[in-house]
Parts: sequence; structure tokens; C-alpha cells
Amino acid sequence: MTNNLANSVKNLPNSPGVYRFFNKQGELIYVGKAKNLKNRVSSYFSKQKYESAKTKMLVSKIDRLEFVVVETEQDALFLENNMIKEHKPKYNVQLKDDKTYPWICIKNEEFPRVFSTRKKIKDGSKYFGPYSSVRTVKTLLELIKQVYPIRTCNLKLSEENTNANKFKVCLEYHIGNCKGPCVDYTQKAEYDQFIDEIAFILQGKIGSVIKRLKSMMGQAVENLEFEKAQIFKSKLERLENYQSKSTVVSPVISNLDVVSLVTDINHAFVNYFHVVDGGIVNSHTLKIKKKLEESDSELLEIGIAELRSRFKSNAREILVPFLPEFGEGDVKYTVPQRGDKKHLLDLSLRNAKYFMLDQHKKQQLVDPNKATNRVLETIKKDFRLPDLPVHIECFDNSNFQGTNAVAACVVFKNAKPSKKDYRHFNIKTVVGPDDFASMEEVVYRRYKRLLDEDQDLPQLIVIDGGKGQLSAACKSLHKLDLFGKIAIVGIAKKLEEIYFPGDSIPVYIDKRSESLKVIQQLRNEAHRFGITHHRNKRSKGAIQSELTSIPGIGEKTMEKLIKHFGSVKRLKSAASEDIEKLVGKSKTQLLQSHFSKASA
Repeated sequence: MTNNLANSVKNLPNSPGVYRFFNKQGELIYVGKAKNLKNRVSSYFSKQKYESAKTKMLVSKIDRLEFVVVETEQDALFLENNMIKEHKPKYNVQLKDDKTYPWICIKNEEFPRVFSTRKKIKDGSKYFGPYSSVRTVKTLLELIKQVYPIRTCNLKLSEENTNANKFKVCLEYHIGNCKGPCVDYTQKAEYDQFIDEIAFILQGKIGSVIKRLKSMMGQAVENLEFEKAQIFKSKLERLENYQSKSTVVSPVISNLDVVSLVTDINHAFVNYFHVVDGGIVNSHTLKIKKKLEESDSELLEIGIAELRSRFKSNAREILVPFLPEFGEGDVKYTVPQRGDKKHLLDLSLRNAKYFMLDQHKKQQLVDPNKATNRVLETIKKDFRLPDLPVHIECFDNSNFQGTNAVAACVVFKNAKPSKKDYRHFNIKTVVGPDDFASMEEVVYRRYKRLLDEDQDLPQLIVIDGGKGQLSAACKSLHKLDLFGKIAIVGIAKKLEEIYFPGDSIPVYIDKRSESLKVIQQLRNEAHRFGITHHRNKRSKGAIQSELTSIPGIGEKTMEKLIKHFGSVKRLKSAASEDIEKLVGKSKTQLLQSHFSKASA
């Protein structure tokens, strides 16, 4: 297995989906489905013996893999089925078109029938599905028969034939399963209402039907018809558990393309789906290297042109996340807001993001420095910095009801924590809970020391707080003649607003941006580091106040006891002999006398 293939396998998501194997010639040789893509694909390359010689041969031919992430296992089943039919990979069992999964058909005719079929005919009939389970289809048809008295015969019920009295009612009419449209015993408007409700059920909107079924079950129980009630209960459970339609299959969508876009600092990733007769038959993600600060619209247009040409698509409709500035004149561009088309676009966008993350992870494994430079370039662009922010520092204040005020400074180098450079600060000049004055003090102390010791200064300072804390930090930089020489920003907690000095209007960085993720990590790390120090200080203060208040127990004795026992609680429960070994008999008696009085 090549390094590139190994990295692809390592970076697969733990999601349901479909995977595709390609050989060195770029030919698709196998399509498979998985509940968990990472686990399933990894199993092909494990050290255990292969199940068959055919599998061993397949694995030896694999040079590259691609994958499509979907929502459910059923979606993976249908997508695999569509791709096998379309591409006929060498190592897959070949499937016959339109004869794999059953559909439910509402026939386009007078007084329509509702029945299952494995063959779709373009005669205006409505098809729902496909369904992965024949049992589900039977359950639905039995339910429809129980609730709606529609016909099952295949008579041609034209107005001419019914008026001529050509037909007679059958047994279905006499047992109450049909209202006899063949002899004009039912009104067409009433029958059409039944059909509309059935279509509503088959679209997955089954709340009213479930309510009615529960009522029928309750009625059977009241009539002591327990076997009948059990049948209703079984049908109800099956109906509540089934999934009536798939994200990746929709019979109302005939022939279209789906294109979505995500970008990072250097590249655009354009995902493409080609949908035929409601199912995805082609999927590909194109990686485009940016050259001249191209807009998202330009990148989308480039991707659409390339992918439609590559896959020879003549679809007259393209689903897109936004309307491009220039498009093909005879092609309709649609930005869906809801429904099946919106689900398809969301799925395409999700796969584009997975592909981008996969590329980033591979880059991190192959060339860690290149990945780091990409992140630093993104921060430089988003925060309008003159230099790459190789060295970033972040400050956070912490106090408890105005006491034990502390601050923390965390340091990131090359976008990663440099924990040996972290620093704690005990606030010295500020009395009471004044965050602004505390921030001014610690920023001044930090950079005064770096200047005095001739140490490297950061390219970016991040202040955990809004305009007030940022202004206080800027005062210290002015005092040290560093303002304008070091970039500084504030990040507010609520909506992740970024504040720049002298600008009262915050900037909102794209939440998908790598730069915001680094700044959030900085802020969270500063908060964690500061809170830890704050708790330790409070704990130490509580210990000191209790032990040093005992006459005859000094600072050194206290430190010796706490270092050995770890806490006052353990000291209280310690044996006299253990304490005497550390501080002698007289001080042990002082301690135990104090603890006894305190607990009395």
C-alpha cells in the first residue's frame, strides 16, 4: 500500500458512506458501502488473511480511493446500488437496471391503484421509494388497504365503461375493502382524496395515519379483539420505524447536477454530484489552486465548467450554494432553500468539507511545515498583519469576588502551544475587581520584562475581552513605545467578535476559518491556565489562613506539612507518630489541640 493510499485510509471519517477503489490507470474497479467508512476500508488492508482470492486480487490492484459521506446506512445502500449500475466496476456483482429495489406506484389512471413494482414506467404515474425492505413495502400496502377502501383490480374504469354497466362488484366490495368505483358507487372526488392522503403517507408525513392506527388499536382492545389489536400494534411499530425516503434518492428529481464549494487560503474544493432518475450516479471533488485572489463565484464557475466537461453532463439544471456571476445561457441555476434538492446540496457541501479536511490531514502527515504555514498565512490575511504570526501571545484575567486576582499569558509558536513559555501573574497594583486595570498591569509587566531581557516579541497579541480590555492593553503598549510595532486584537466571548484598536465596530471571522479556530484555542488555553492558577492560589490561601493562625506554627512548618500530607484534610486524619517525625512532639500537640477545638 502506497503512502498516499495509507494516509487516505487513516483520514477516513467514522460515518456511513460509499467508498470507491481505483487502479493505477484511474479505472473504477470496486464500489462498496459501509456503516463506518474508516473501519470498513481499513479491514481491506489489515494483516489478517483475505476471505477469498478475489478479495486479495482486488486489494493488490488498489491505487487510490474516493468516498462519499451520507446520512444513513440506507442512503449508503441506495448510492452503492446507483453507482454499480452506472459504472459496472470489474469486481462488483453486476446489477440489472431498475430491478433491484421495490417501489410503490400510484398508477396514472381513473380511480388509481396503489401497488408495488420493481420497474418504473414513464406514463405519469407517481413512484415512491425505492425501499430496501420488501417487508416494509408489504406493511405499507397492508396499512393502506386497512385505512383506505381503494380498488385492487386492473379493470379499465373509464367513464364510458362504468356508464355502460360493463362491470360487477367483486368480493373486495362485499368484505368492505373497496367502495365499488367500477359500478359508480363512490364519488371520484372522495376517491381522489384517498389517493392524496396515501401520497402524503408515502412522502413520510405519516403523523395523522399513526394517530388513526392507534385509535383503531384502542377500539379493538375495547371490543376485546386482542388478536386484531396485536396486528395493529405490529403494523404501528413497523410504520414508526421505517424510513419512507432517502436523502440520496428522490423520484421527483430527474436529471440535474449538484455543485458546492469550500475554500482555504490556497485552494478551492468543488464537489460534484450528477443525479439521474432521482439517484446519484457520479460524484467527484475537484481541487483548484488559487492564483490571483479569485472570488468564490469565479472558482465555482471554473469548477462547474471543468466537471461538466469531464463527466459529459448535459443536465439543464444545476443546484448551487449561490448564483454565479456568469453561467451557461441555456442552463438553469437553482439555490434550493428546502426539500429534497436542499438535502442534496447539503450532502454535496458536506463531502466537499470532508475532502478539504482529508487534504489538510494528508499535508500535515507528509509536510507538517507546509500545513503550519497555511494556517499562519490564513491568520495573517484574516487579521491584516504585516508579518506571519509565528509567535502569538494571549492574556486572560481571573478573580473570585474581587479576591485572589491573577492573570495568565499563554504562548503559541507556529500555531501550536509552547507550554514552557506560559506565564502566571499575581496582580500587585490593583485593588478590587478591576479587569481593565489588571489587564493594563500584566501587559506592561510582560513586555517590559521581554524588552529588559532582550527577548523576542510576538507578532500578535490576543486579549480575552472586548473593547475595554483591549484599550487597557493598548495603554501599556503606548507606555513601552510598542503600539503599532506589535499587532493586537481583542476577542469577545459571546459572538466571537474580533476588535481592533481604534475601531468600535467588531469584525466577524468566518467560523469555518482555521485562523478563528487557532484564536479560540488560544483563548480557551489562557482561560484554562489562568483558572488553574487561580484555584491553586485560593486553595493555598485557605490552607495558609487555617495553619498559620495556630500559635507556634510558622511558615516553614506549614510548607513542610502540606508538602508531605498534601492537604489539611489528610493532615487532620494523620497519626500522631507520622506528624511527630516531621515537626516534633510539641508542635504535633499544638496542631491536634487546634483541630480538636475546631471540630468541637
